[in-house]
Amino acid sequence: MISEQLKAKLANLPYEPGVYLMKDSRGEIIYVGKAKKLHNRVNQYFVGAHDFKTTKMVSHIADFDFIVVASEKEALVLEINLIKKHRPRYNIMFIDDSSYPYIKLTREQYPRLAVARDLKKDRNARYFGPYPDALAAHETVKLLLSLYPIRRCVSMPDKVCLYYHMHQCLGPCQYEVDPAVYEEISQKIISFLNGNTKEVEQELKARMQEASDRLAFEQAKEYADYLEAIRHIKDRQFIEVEQQGSMDVFAYYADRGYIAIQGFFVRHGTILEKEFKLTPLYGDAEDEFISFIIQFYENHPMATEIVLPPDTDGSALEDILKVHVFLPERGYRRKLIAMCQDNARRQLNLKFEVVEKQDELTRQAVAQLEADIGRPMNRIELFDNSHISGTFTVAACVVYEDGMPVKKDYRLYKLHTANSDVDSMKEVVYRRYFRILKENGRQPDAVLVDGGLTQIEAASSILESLGLPILVLGLVKDDHHNTSGLMRLDGSLVPIDKSSNLFFLLTRMQDEVHRVAIGYHRRLRQKAQTKSVLDEIEGIGPKRRKALLKAFGNFTGLKAASRQEIAGVVPAAAADKVYEALHAEE
Repeated sequence: MISEQLKAKLANLPYEPGVYLMKDSRGEIIYVGKAKKLHNRVNQYFVGAHDFKTTKMVSHIADFDFIVVASEKEALVLEINLIKKHRPRYNIMFIDDSSYPYIKLTREQYPRLAVARDLKKDRNARYFGPYPDALAAHETVKLLLSLYPIRRCVSMPDKVCLYYHMHQCLGPCQYEVDPAVYEEISQKIISFLNGNTKEVEQELKARMQEASDRLAFEQAKEYADYLEAIRHIKDRQFIEVEQQGSMDVFAYYADRGYIAIQGFFVRHGTILEKEFKLTPLYGDAEDEFISFIIQFYENHPMATEIVLPPDTDGSALEDILKVHVFLPERGYRRKLIAMCQDNARRQLNLKFEVVEKQDELTRQAVAQLEADIGRPMNRIELFDNSHISGTFTVAACVVYEDGMPVKKDYRLYKLHTANSDVDSMKEVVYRRYFRILKENGRQPDAVLVDGGLTQIEAASSILESLGLPILVLGLVKDDHHNTSGLMRLDGSLVPIDKSSNLFFLLTRMQDEVHRVAIGYHRRLRQKAQTKSVLDEIEGIGPKRRKALLKAFGNFTGLKAASRQEIAGVVPAAAADKVYEALHAEE
């Protein structure tokens, strides 16, 4: 039911472009949108029938604000800035998604080559990609470092290192190197990364044949491995098109309250990677599509051109992103758009049955929980502790909204190791909700703890001391360690039917918080184990320890490495000691 005050505000909205901010009963901004005509767009939310997701969002709207601007372009810019600032829960958010790996070639006097995701941090570099995954990017860098004696170190040392003696670096730290040599190497690397591998392949084949003629079969095998690596890298690419330079192609398909967005990254005539997003739709499909593209380039370098469906209004994008936007009616760009749209449609239809089924079952479970507890349960936070004999005590907090995990809101905590389980619960609850109070963060409707009345009382006492009226419930288990009910602070039990959707939802929640806590505990243990072993090896100081872990990823990777591989990172004598220490028990 809309309040009279809200009706009056709706009736008096201007017929001008602007941005609107929907708020819940706490005054928290839950959705930000833009409109060509504020009056028409905002009123649409409160009239007519909507799908379940939009209806649920509208049910939480208690008030709204609006800002009138001069043009639709200004509205778009303001909308993006407000989304970034307030991070409303119902807006489609893409800015925090993990970015693709790129290869970075620096423009320093002695250039370096590296895999990078920090595209906004270093303007003094050229970026190549994106690559399908980190493995593909690292394989390419490893190959190029083997082929060309380019600088390896981030900070220039005082004297040459092992790479110089292995003829994999020219040693600019100690010897003068003609800048023209590095310029030639850089141009060869650039040519390779632009897809011109033929010259390198021919040279490697010649070297392999020459080594074979000398009966140097190990060296010939090395060149053969390089050729295979090049073929493997090339095989990761998908389809040829008639275009040079860089081009990003985006299209979308909206249906049944969801939007699927498909993107192709075309580099020098080859589609290197695909981007796909499927997410609930609360606003206008084209508006959300344009919003996605602008947010996408917050964390990705700009292509030479962007290609969008011909019926898209791309004028605002051109002005904001300062890039040429194609809206093709024919030609190979139109074929790419058609392929993009077809992929988006197929992906949405493929995934929709699963999404729809999961949504329906989850909705039923949340509705059952709300009926059993007698209050809204939109946002739930769960806690779990993990330790072994009181060491490496950690806690995890996972967050669910409307029965679905909100992973960006997960939090991990290192706790005092001398604490009992009850003290650990008090510590993590205090730290979590003191920060929420301090930062005016969103409070949950309920907190679930894995334990009986003692844990419930511990969490409730901390929340009460902070003045937070948040419900605390305990997940009670039966003799078979399965969830059997929810316990209230007064000790009363809410039984859970083991065949119900609610039982399976609560089980998934328990499994998730336990997985997150155990995973964090294991990472800390492994890190401490690695540190302690390497600290005891003579000749391995902080720099070499860091270099080893960076080269092999973790303790397991280092232990699996051969003497020769370790010697590629630290001097041979130190490598022998590392290898022997790691394999002493064997």
